[in-house]
Amino acid sequence: MATRAKLLRGIAHGNCSRGLPNATARLSLACRSSQARTGVTSPSRTSRSFSSTSASRAAKLTTDSYPGLTRDSRFSKLTPEHVAFFKEFLGQDSTVIDGVNADAAADIEPFNEDWMHKYKGQCRLVLKPGSTEEVSKILRYCNENMLAVVPQGGNTGLVGGSIPVFDEIVISMGRMNTIHSFDEMSGSLVLDAGCILEVADQHVAERGYIFPLDLGAKGSCQVGGNVSTNAGGLRLLRYGSLHGSVLGMEAVLPDGTIMNDMCTLRKNNTGYDLKQLLIGAEGTLGIITKLVVQCAQRSPAINVALFGIESYEKAQKAFREAKLQLSEILSAFELMDGTSQRIVHQVRGGTKPLENDYPFYCLVETSGSNSEHDYEKLEKFLEDVMSNEVIADGVVAQDATQIKTLWSWREGITECIGHWGGTYKYDVSIPLSDMYLIVHDVKARLSDAGLLGETDHHPVVDVLGYGHMGDSNLHLNIPVRRYDKEVEKVLEPYVYEWIEKRQGSISAEHGLGLAKKNYIGYSRNETMIGLMKQIKTLYDPNGIMNPYKYI
Repeated sequence: MATRAKLLRGIAHGNCSRGLPNATARLSLACRSSQARTGVTSPSRTSRSFSSTSASRAAKLTTDSYPGLTRDSRFSKLTPEHVAFFKEFLGQDSTVIDGVNADAAADIEPFNEDWMHKYKGQCRLVLKPGSTEEVSKILRYCNENMLAVVPQGGNTGLVGGSIPVFDEIVISMGRMNTIHSFDEMSGSLVLDAGCILEVADQHVAERGYIFPLDLGAKGSCQVGGNVSTNAGGLRLLRYGSLHGSVLGMEAVLPDGTIMNDMCTLRKNNTGYDLKQLLIGAEGTLGIITKLVVQCAQRSPAINVALFGIESYEKAQKAFREAKLQLSEILSAFELMDGTSQRIVHQVRGGTKPLENDYPFYCLVETSGSNSEHDYEKLEKFLEDVMSNEVIADGVVAQDATQIKTLWSWREGITECIGHWGGTYKYDVSIPLSDMYLIVHDVKARLSDAGLLGETDHHPVVDVLGYGHMGDSNLHLNIPVRRYDKEVEKVLEPYVYEWIEKRQGSISAEHGLGLAKKNYIGYSRNETMIGLMKQIKTLYDPNGIMNPYKYI
């Protein structure tokens, strides 16, 4: 790296060409804080349009991929009489997709398969309730008749949690998508579980607030699914987890009981906080139908910087300095390795934010109420990390469009790495000092096994890491040309053993689903697992809720 690195002033129409005086002089960045990313969209599952390699990939049945799974003999088989019952009270033909009495495979397929083409169920009936009362009636009937069900939101999950395994009934929540109210004084938002996350965020943005969760799949995912999986996302560093943001909840238990805990106040210290059990339960204890979410005031001043770094050690130094110097206005600190950014550029094209390539990139966002104050703090931070040669090069967004552009290099990773056909994804928490080491170790292991290479003979394309450095949350991703049992044998349980040795978590934010059910012991002890099973048995003694998953 040059002794005196230069920080680029910004990106003008995607062309990073204007340089600054060297880092030893006071940085005179031409940008000032731009308005918050109100209404900015990111690529979502519904808009992906990759090569035929990805689009035409057919998933294997989950039962073929997991031959050890057997259908629970307690569950009944669907009959025309069961279907007739549901049709009678749900009414419209569009609210029931009936594959029992007729061939409806094409209509049911989107509910039977995940977007990564990794899981595929054998569901023959999809129900689309329009109210909590209808959900209650469905579950009461299913519980009495031993019919297994799978709640499904936007189906954007990564661990198979929302996909049926055998012939479970899918209960799709998309029709329940009303935003009921928003209190502009307190910031409490009351909405149905089927609301799209991006729609909810836009609704409160128009009123000067921000939804406490942001995901790359926000254009498709539903808030009920977000809460059910306790999704983390890009705003957790600033606003915390959904365990703190969800004030109230309405849910239907497996026997049809409606649990109404729709408190809109931040303080309610009266007895057990039962809603917390359903946050992160992945639909195994009941179905969330309505929520009260605490939204924060949207910051009027947003700054985003992206810079290249020569080593992971320097990325850690940059993060420490960001926490120290930016403190209360720091809203995101994202880490991306060079491989992830190379793939995004390879698949998507366009002009790269930085002229040169680097082993690591960091995206920093600040959010505050005072434009001048926030800018001065960011400017001082950038001066220090540049003069101390912590970062090698960087750009700072000058307006909302450029903010969107810089974020797209982070948010676009997930879709771009699916270009070759599939991806093995590991969402893990690891102490920050060791967080990226797992990428090196896994890559070496796959290379030694002869599975990683540039030809079609090799199933593995590459190994990469990116994620939320502010939360010690790494997304270890292995893009592949095809899913392969030999690859899986090399990866598992090795990845989980590696994490256990460092007291990490095998699931930071994506949940357990089917993919990690058998590996929970690497992060939870027998006592904890036993207590979870007791809770499951208490709430769902017949086991009809999202079976074969979680614990």
